[in-house]
Amino acid sequence: MQAISKPGMLHGLLAEFEQGESLLEAARQAHAAGYRKMDGYSPIPVHGLSQALGQKPSGLPLLVLIGGIIGGSAGYFMLYYASVISYPINVGGRPLHSWPAFIPITFEMTVLGAAFAAFFGMLALNGLPRPYHPLFNVPAFNLASRNRFFLCIEARDPLFDLNRTRQFLEGLQARVYEVPE
Repeated sequence: MQAISKPGMLHGLLAEFEQGESLLEAARQAHAAGYRKMDGYSPIPVHGLSQALGQKPSGLPLLVLIGGIIGGSAGYFMLYYASVISYPINVGGRPLHSWPAFIPITFEMTVLGAAFAAFFGMLALNGLPRPYHPLFNVPAFNLASRNRFFLCIEARDPLFDLNRTRQFLEGLQARVYEVPE
């Protein structure tokens, strides 16, 4: 592959591995070497890869909790407003604010709010939809959804040097590709 000479035209270097364990070990070694702007790609889950890459835990559980609380509160206060404020009707001598009757709708709205928060939170936190990514310029990257494992060290990493990073990845017995921007 021809080397990309102009700075800013290179997204990074992509290392190809044949097994998930090789990718996991390469990610550990790259993180230990000081690389921080990197990501791993695999056709199957590789347990421990996110920790090896140094990724922090996601904020998604908190978003889902907040979405559930907002949904449940909205459902409860919607029923309260309809039963007590907007259209008060005394049915069977029960009080207007008969909270046990509000529980099923409150529960369902909690689940709905949490589901919406999970769906839209995942899209937002994953940066989706993303119809284009520089890795799509590397023909071998098509195998990431079939049977190959990839580690990409991005050019914006402070330790990134084209020659040294290439030597580091080749030292891990990986096939290395340049990723144009």
